[in-house]
Amino acid sequence: MKVVERYIMRRTFAVFMAALVWTLVIAWTTQVLPRINLVTDNGQSALTFLKVATLILPSIIPIVVPFAVAVAVALTLSTMNSDSELAVSNAAGASRWTIVRPILLLALVAAMFSFVIDNGINPYARQKNRQLMAESRADLLSLVIQEGTFRKIDDGLFLQVGERLPDNRLGGIFVADSREEGVNLVYYAKSGAIVQRGDEKVLMMNDGVIHRKTMTGDLSVIRFTSYAFDLSAFMSAASEVTLMPEDRTTQYLLNPDPNDKAFQQNPNEYRAELNQRFTEWTYSLVFALIALAVAGDARSHREARVHPLITAIGISLFVRWLGFFAAGKADTVPQYAYMVYGVPIVSAAIAIWFIVTSRTMELPMSWADRMTNLAGRVAEFWNAIRLRVLGRGAPGREVG
Repeated sequence: MKVVERYIMRRTFAVFMAALVWTLVIAWTTQVLPRINLVTDNGQSALTFLKVATLILPSIIPIVVPFAVAVAVALTLSTMNSDSELAVSNAAGASRWTIVRPILLLALVAAMFSFVIDNGINPYARQKNRQLMAESRADLLSLVIQEGTFRKIDDGLFLQVGERLPDNRLGGIFVADSREEGVNLVYYAKSGAIVQRGDEKVLMMNDGVIHRKTMTGDLSVIRFTSYAFDLSAFMSAASEVTLMPEDRTTQYLLNPDPNDKAFQQNPNEYRAELNQRFTEWTYSLVFALIALAVAGDARSHREARVHPLITAIGISLFVRWLGFFAAGKADTVPQYAYMVYGVPIVSAAIAIWFIVTSRTMELPMSWADRMTNLAGRVAEFWNAIRLRVLGRGAPGREVG
């Protein structure tokens, strides 16, 4: 590899890592925050939450990596052009392959990395994640013994324990049950305990009352000395791990179990997931080619109405949206599988045509004009606010 190629590779890789880390942090945060209820609602420890959050990363990486490649290539080449490095390289007789080769090499490494994550690590991480979530829902002992907080056991079923007593007994038990349509049940007991009866776990409540209220307003109160509330059904249902097609390994998708109920109900979902895994890794190469077609020419930057980085990201987002659209439709319409493969192939072919013919890939002129006008209006609005703020502050400074 030539000195210039190593230089381009080094700069692009540095920008790629920076873009990957920050984009991954943002995407990971948006996925982790909805799962904070694992701690707040299910009473799990922070360590369990961190495990679940970590296991989310493999599912995000294959989506983020192609965009990091696009950002790295477009930003590196646009910076080199603004510094006249691309023009000097062309004037020195360097072929366009000198720029293309290190970019494609980096994109190929990123694509292989995405392929390994998507087909090797992510399925096992998703299975482990579902297992942890099931265990957290089934851990009723740690759920109910937390004092003074309401815990959701099931849809329409809530439980609260006032205090923990010696000998694993519970005090001040409150249960609200609205699962039956038109009937609201409220249980209150002074004391109780969770006991094991064979293979079942039962909440045994002592010295309490049951309030039963219907939609018509009828209210009845039943006093009991002891009452057994069965929890085994909720624990067994919560502990079951249901694996979706995206949770299965690639080997399983290639040869699914004919007795798999999910596969029997909708085999198209398994084929669609397999097609998506075989094409998702290619977007790193596709986005690198798009960025090269946008920013690889030394003349493109100064003639473009929109910054090459914005153009490259805009086109990449559109291409990726087409890929997601095709993958989503392929679950129900098998014919969209051709589009799943066609989107990256056609996009790469178009970008290669622009590169080979030394043309610059740009947004349509009307889009560029609209974006330029919008940017100008935003700048004018910001300047007006800044001047107004400075204008208000000026008399104060004069008086001081």
